[in-house]
Amino acid sequence: MTTYVYDAVRTPFGRAGGALSGVRPDDLAAVVMKATIERTGLDPARIDDVIFGDANQAGEDNRNVARMGALLAGFPTTVTGVTVNRLCASSVEAVIQGSRAIDAGDVDVVLAGGVESMSRAPYVVEKSPRPWPSVGNQTLWNTAIGWRMTNPKLPKHWTISNGESAELIAREWGISRGAQDEFAVRSHRLAAEAWAAGVYDAETVQVPGAELARDEGIRDDTSVEKLAGLKALFAADGEGSVTAGNSSPINDGASAVLLGREGVLSTEPLARITGRASHGVDPDQFPIAPIEAANMALARAGRTWADVDFVELNEAFASQSLACLAGWPDLDPEKLNIHGGALAIGHPLGASGARIIGHAAHELARRGGGVAVAAICIGVGQGLAVVLER
Repeated sequence: MTTYVYDAVRTPFGRAGGALSGVRPDDLAAVVMKATIERTGLDPARIDDVIFGDANQAGEDNRNVARMGALLAGFPTTVTGVTVNRLCASSVEAVIQGSRAIDAGDVDVVLAGGVESMSRAPYVVEKSPRPWPSVGNQTLWNTAIGWRMTNPKLPKHWTISNGESAELIAREWGISRGAQDEFAVRSHRLAAEAWAAGVYDAETVQVPGAELARDEGIRDDTSVEKLAGLKALFAADGEGSVTAGNSSPINDGASAVLLGREGVLSTEPLARITGRASHGVDPDQFPIAPIEAANMALARAGRTWADVDFVELNEAFASQSLACLAGWPDLDPEKLNIHGGALAIGHPLGASGARIIGHAAHELARRGGGVAVAAICIGVGQGLAVVLER
């Protein structure tokens, strides 16, 4: 059996502390869940499962945000929900799990997606094993992004920050500061042009009371010259190339992808899923994990890079994206992120994967056919990829 994408929708992505920061993550999830039903006319009682990704789950997104979002969206209590966590690729994982269940014949309809409010991610304190009041001093951890409460048994070079890994990849792959800044400017330019042309209109829905004209992080006035003035953030020797300008920002948002078997809805599907793959590397090499994940997914789909019309790669860092391009020598760079990427659009961790899959599906529908790859890197050394066709 084959899984089809019947619809995909997302909120515009907000900046940390921006327009969406006053909205709870479970409410953000409910917005895209409800919108998917309203757009397709699907009776929500027909949904066999809601699978949503969420990388944090330390605050208001605790205790199964997929189920909470479905209840807030007004779905019948008979509709189940499960939250999955594969960090930055959590909503790709949700789509993959949903498509596998449909392919196996276990279910007919799955609403997959993801949500993240990095603005509202709480600070947490470890619980002392000693009885109160002799707890001693405790460390306060910011749960928005990055390692926390790391196990000291892991090798230290594996537990460097994601930014340090991006810097490491830039050096190992010979990716210059100029190339990274140019790639970041391209991302902002293409995203701004796409919004202005109405490309994203069909796949975005507003959050009531927090409306955005477009993704909040897009900077029309950025330039290579402006980015060149930013300081490197992650190199101890001061000679680094990874900056705030060529790294993805901290964001809030939600996305959803409606999956089903052939003929389950009367509407025409946007695309079908023909290949899936995951790949692991050393944790400090996580930026390049999508290279082999995409190669494997294409092979499982019976395709090669010569068949690919475009690629949606989540831009965690410019160095990561450029390294992946170098690892796909048969891919025309102009086919990558043709409407901008996460450097401009934003990267709300749990929501990003469904965004790139959803956009790929909508673009295939606009073109009337083709082959697309959606790929994403994951902290702690993993990559996921999905092949879509129409």
